[in-house]
Amino acid sequence: MAKKGQKFNTYDDEFREQIALDYLNGKGTYMSIARTYGMSWKTVETWVRKYKSNGTTALLPKGRIPEKEINYKERYEILKKFQAFLKEQQEKK
Repeated sequence: MAKKGQKFNTYDDEFREQIALDYLNGKGTYMSIARTYGMSWKTVETWVRKYKSNGTTALLPKGRIPEKEINYKERYEILKKFQAFLKEQQEKK
């Protein structure tokens, strides 16, 4: 857990990929690579996992991917069709 006033290290994408490649090329274990660069072995493990799954260790945007914008005219047409469908369903009953 982070402590109050704790400073976090930031690393660029090239550095992260280099460390992941060091591990994948067999240059050491998580622990030995972490000691070499002065970081946590868990950080190295996380970067390797991301590199294996995404092909990169770059930070991906978090959260929901924005959907394609639908303009108001298209929304209105969709709503009209849906209302007509509902009206047909009520008439069938």
